[in-house]
Amino acid sequence: MVKIAPSILSADFSKLGDEIMETENSGADLIHIDVMDGHFVPNITIGPLVIEAISKFTNLPMNVHLMIENPSAYIETFAKALAKNDRDVSLDYLSFHIEAFYHSHRLLNKIRELGIKSGIALNPSTPLSSITHLLDSMDLLILMTVNPGFGGQSFIESMLPKIKEAKKLVRGSDIEILVDGGVSEKNIKKIRDAGADILVAGAAVYNDKASIKNNIIRLKALV
Repeated sequence: MVKIAPSILSADFSKLGDEIMETENSGADLIHIDVMDGHFVPNITIGPLVIEAISKFTNLPMNVHLMIENPSAYIETFAKALAKNDRDVSLDYLSFHIEAFYHSHRLLNKIRELGIKSGIALNPSTPLSSITHLLDSMDLLILMTVNPGFGGQSFIESMLPKIKEAKKLVRGSDIEILVDGGVSEKNIKKIRDAGADILVAGAAVYNDKASIKNNIIRLKALV
């Protein structure tokens, strides 16, 4: 069954703890956290201290999506943040961009050594051929369907064939495909049908048109 992963980038940070608890109580399957450094992408978001704080408010698995330069230097710091408050980090994901680090195989294995599921992300223009040699070390494949850096962007329709191709590539493995960017009521079904296992939804969950619960229920009903 497809999973819904609300992205807290679109949440109200003035009451983030309350939003996280409401998200969990509304049927979300995991929490998606975008970490941006202002270098790899043109925006700055949050760091390990905020992830530590979030861990107090939810037992849902978390995917920490590192959109940062030199992720290897920060993997252990983020792993420690996830492990705060007696979390079972074996259910969490720690993901980085293949475009940001040359030694991806080494870093994926390092994440697993820390007891966390390993993930790798691809920008829209990065081909799937870049990760064919990494499949045995991966638990999660993130396909960006917008150019990373900001929330609220529109889904790039030409990414649908890439999702279908990725599904064929990982067939027979336990690798999950996460689609991140522009997921909405209008396109969620065709994204799922293309092969996505996890759908990141930001604005579609944390908009002002309805409650978080109603938005999640509506998205799940569509898939």
